[in-house]
Amino acid sequence: MEGQAAETQSPPTHHSPMYVPASSTGEQPALQLTRPTFSAYIPYRPGPEGVPDSGTSQLSPETVRAGSSGFYSAADINRVVDGYEHKRASLARPHSSYSACSDLGSRGRSPGALSRKSPETRPTSYAELLNVPYPQPAPAPITLDNNHLRGNVGNNASLLSAQQTLEMYRQNVKKTNDFSIQYSFAVFLISYAQEQGLTFHEISRKTPGSKPGTPSNEGAESSPAALVREAKSILTRLANGGYPFAQYYLADGYASGLFNKGKEDYHAAFPLFILAGKHGHAESAYRAGLCYEFGWGCRKDPAKAVQYLRTAASKNHPGAMARLGKACLSGDLGENRYREGVKWLKRATEAADTIYNAAPYHLGLLYEVGYGEDVFKDESYAAELFTQAAELGHVEAGFRMGEAYEHGKLNCPRDPALSVHFYTGAAERGHAGAMMGLCAWYMVGAEPVLEKDEEEAYEWARRAADLGLVKAQYAVGYFTEMGIGCRRDILEANVWYVKAADSGDERAKQRLAAIRAAVSGGTPMEVAPPRSGKVRKNQTKDDKDCVVM
Repeated sequence: MEGQAAETQSPPTHHSPMYVPASSTGEQPALQLTRPTFSAYIPYRPGPEGVPDSGTSQLSPETVRAGSSGFYSAADINRVVDGYEHKRASLARPHSSYSACSDLGSRGRSPGALSRKSPETRPTSYAELLNVPYPQPAPAPITLDNNHLRGNVGNNASLLSAQQTLEMYRQNVKKTNDFSIQYSFAVFLISYAQEQGLTFHEISRKTPGSKPGTPSNEGAESSPAALVREAKSILTRLANGGYPFAQYYLADGYASGLFNKGKEDYHAAFPLFILAGKHGHAESAYRAGLCYEFGWGCRKDPAKAVQYLRTAASKNHPGAMARLGKACLSGDLGENRYREGVKWLKRATEAADTIYNAAPYHLGLLYEVGYGEDVFKDESYAAELFTQAAELGHVEAGFRMGEAYEHGKLNCPRDPALSVHFYTGAAERGHAGAMMGLCAWYMVGAEPVLEKDEEEAYEWARRAADLGLVKAQYAVGYFTEMGIGCRRDILEANVWYVKAADSGDERAKQRLAAIRAAVSGGTPMEVAPPRSGKVRKNQTKDDKDCVVM
C-alpha cells in the first residue's frame, strides 16, 4: 500500500504546460490564479493515443479543492492535469450560454453558431440607428389620437381629453431616462402645438416670473407657445447629452425660425449640425456641408463643404450625392471631375425620393444633349428620367414632360391626356409655365380628355401672372380686354399690359399703342384675330403664332 501510495504521489512522466511541481518540503505553494479562470474550462492538448481532439472539461469540487485564500493550490492543479488526458472522454461538457444542445451533438462548430441571431428584446441604440444608409429612421413621435377606441368603450364610458392624455404622457416621460422616449415626446409637443395654431409671436413671449427649462414650470401652460418652449428645453437637454436626433431636430428648429420668431438662426444651428454629423447623422452632415458652402452661420469653406457632402454621400444621402455630382461637373466647389460627377448623379438618381428629387432631372438634362465621352445623347432615356423626377414631385421635370407630350418632343407621342396630367402636377406645385400650358389646353379643349373652359383658362393665366410670368401678364390683359373667361375691363387690361410691357413684351407694347389710339380717336392697330376665331392647339411652324400664347 505504501508503495502504491508513493507511486500515486509521484509526478507524471510527461508535463503538461499547466503542470506545477510540488514543493520539496511537502507544502503546496498557491498559484496566483483566480477562480473564474478555471470555473468553466481548462485548455486541452490532444494526446497521442486516440484521445478526443476537441472539447473542454470542467473543474468540479470533487476534482479540485480550493484553498481558503480563494486560489487553487499547485497540487490541485497537478492532480487534475495529471489525469486529464486519460479521463477527458468520460467527463460531460456542461451546457453554456453559447450552446443549446448536449455534449453528444456534433463537434467543431463555432461557440456562437447557434446564437448569431440577435434577441428581439435587445434594445437598439442611436448609434446603431445611425450606422445605416439614408434615410436613417428617428424614433417616431407618439400620437395621442384615440378615436379608434370609441367603438370599443361602453355606452357610459368616456375617453380622456387631449389635455389629460398629454399630462399623463408628460408624467410618464419624467419617469424614464430613455432618450428616444423623451425625444418622441418633444417632437409630439411641437406637432401638437402646430395643430393648436402656433404663431411665432407667441413663442417669443415668455410667461411672467417663469424660467424656461425648469421642471417646475414645464406643463404649467398648455398654450402652443408653452408647449414649444417645453419641447425646446427637452431637446436642448438631450442634445447636450449627445443624442444626435435631438441635435438635428434642434438645429433644424433654429434654421427654420421655429425657436426665433420665424427668423433663421444659423449661428445656433450650425454647431448642432456639425455635432450630429460627426455622430453619423447623414442629414446633419449634408446640412453642415450647405452651411460651409453658402456661409450660413460660418465662413464659406468649399473644402469643408465637400468634406461633409462626401460624409453624407457615403451614407447614400440623395441630396448630398446630387450636390456632389453637380459640383464635380461644374467645378464650383473646386471638384472638377466630370466622370465622378456622372457617377454621383447616377447613384443619387437611384436613391432619389420625394424630398431630394432633382438628381433624375439633372441626369436627364445630360442625356438630352449628351455630355463628354460617357454620356451619349439619348432623348428617350432623358424622357424616362424626367418622368421619374416628375413622379417624385420635381416641378420643372413635370413641366418638361407636359411640354413633351403636347408637342411630341423627346421621342414622346402627342398625348393630350399625359400632357394635361404632367402640366397639372407641376402647376399645382407652383410652376408658372405649367399653368400657362393648362391655360392653353383649356382654351381649345381636348375632347374627350378635357372640355373647353375659358373661365378655367383665365384662372390659370391669372395665377401665372401673379407669379410674374411675362407672357401670362400679357394673356390676362388680353383676356380682360376681350372678355374671355372674365368680365371685360379695358382699364384693368391696360394695367396688365403695362406690367408686361415694362418687362419687355412687344405684344403688350402694341396693345397699349392700340388702346391709346382708340382713346384718342384714331384707328387702332389690328393685332388680334376676331373674337370668333378659333385657335388651333397643334399649329405647325408655318402657322401664325397664337395671339395669347
